[in-house]
Amino acid sequence: MLLTLVFAYLLVTVAIGLIAARRVKNTADFAIAGRHLPLAMIVTTTFATWFGSETVLGIPARFIEGGLNGVVEDPFGAGTCLILVGVFFAGKLYRMSLLTISDYYRERYGRQVEVLCSLIIMLSYLGWVSAQVTALGLVFNLLSGGAIAVPAGMAIGVVSILAYTLFGGMWSVAVTDFMQMIILVGGLAVLAFFAGDMAGGAGKVIDFATSRELFKFWPEPKLHDMLFFFAAAITMMLGSIPQQDVFQRVMSANGLKAATRGPVIGGVCYILFAFVPMFLVASALIIMPEQAQALLKEDPQKILPTLVMERMPFVMQVLFFGALLSAIKSTASATLLAPSVTFTENIWRQFRPGGTDAQNLRTMRITVLVFSLCVLAYAVASRGTSIYEMVSGAYQVTLVGAFVPLVAGLYWKRASTQGALASIVLGLLAWGACLASSLGEVVPAQFAGLLGAVVGMLAGSLLPQGVANRHTPHRPVEGLS
Repeated sequence: MLLTLVFAYLLVTVAIGLIAARRVKNTADFAIAGRHLPLAMIVTTTFATWFGSETVLGIPARFIEGGLNGVVEDPFGAGTCLILVGVFFAGKLYRMSLLTISDYYRERYGRQVEVLCSLIIMLSYLGWVSAQVTALGLVFNLLSGGAIAVPAGMAIGVVSILAYTLFGGMWSVAVTDFMQMIILVGGLAVLAFFAGDMAGGAGKVIDFATSRELFKFWPEPKLHDMLFFFAAAITMMLGSIPQQDVFQRVMSANGLKAATRGPVIGGVCYILFAFVPMFLVASALIIMPEQAQALLKEDPQKILPTLVMERMPFVMQVLFFGALLSAIKSTASATLLAPSVTFTENIWRQFRPGGTDAQNLRTMRITVLVFSLCVLAYAVASRGTSIYEMVSGAYQVTLVGAFVPLVAGLYWKRASTQGALASIVLGLLAWGACLASSLGEVVPAQFAGLLGAVVGMLAGSLLPQGVANRHTPHRPVEGLS
């Protein structure tokens, strides 16, 4: 019965997404909803993009193992990223009326930087979307009692998301996000009250977490611990800023106020509401202590689903899996769309510069399909990797390769094409060197990469310029008002 309701829910979301797809007339509608989304939808879609499988399954598992110190990267870093976007980046980028974040790199630095940053951004999505697909496979496997294998569950999930994202783009994503966030927030809130009551009250759960030092946030005052704590914090806090999905939400707003306020409100809500899954998993350790301890050793990500499936009534199971699927689908649809739009706009167009808007729209849809198949294959091959690690690893490449050129281009007039290229190269080299050697045990790879990127930008921009700043004339985007 539960599995039947889940499939019915998937069909409803597909139907709503396809209805919203009727508003897509051109690439601007597909990529950024024609810049027509009000503040409320900007808030829900930014919140929804961040609140994915890692928030419901990955964060609670890390919280139980390492307390708040273990989840500094997400939700604290991730939520702060949205706040920083709203305060420092949204206004400047919104006024430029661009279709992708990589359009900015072309306008500021030229084609070479545009292509390099596009490839970096596209690569980063592979791990993030794969984490959502992995969670979908786990959900269907659990609900079917093992009858549906995890890879088959992954395929079912990808098809359900692809069904509306392929046709409706950002319009379908935004409308389904709005509906799914109502289900997500309502479902998890009710579950938290129910689980707290089963555990003997919210106060008992908080006292239990306190006794296990789960609320300890700051690291030990040692250089090594502080350095790795800081590196974890900035991975998503800064590495998520030069991302196409964040940029799409900013550019989809119907006005400057919605573009700047939406991410800030969404970020604050995300940080606060991410505590709900943490509360639920702490409750599980009180409600089923022996079973929870066994799952901690086997797979901490299964604690919450096991609590719901084995200790809660049917209604609570419906609420939980409805909320979980809402979280996964909202994130996965957004992250399937973003790299596909980037590829078409910033790489494919160079080979077909004379393509019509209708042809580019068709190419975006084909790319969504191809990228979905690549993600499915990668997710199946990456089985065994934790959801939290898949997500956090995705942002390191954009942190070391794309963040510094974006910030320098917006806030430093002397930033040059040569500086941007040097920043990308040195950032990636320093990051790769730490990952491939024992140096990464002393210095966090993403921290070394960020330092390399900063040095590259400063040296490349201040030294005599051997690479001219080549700007391609701004391409007007059809459908933008």
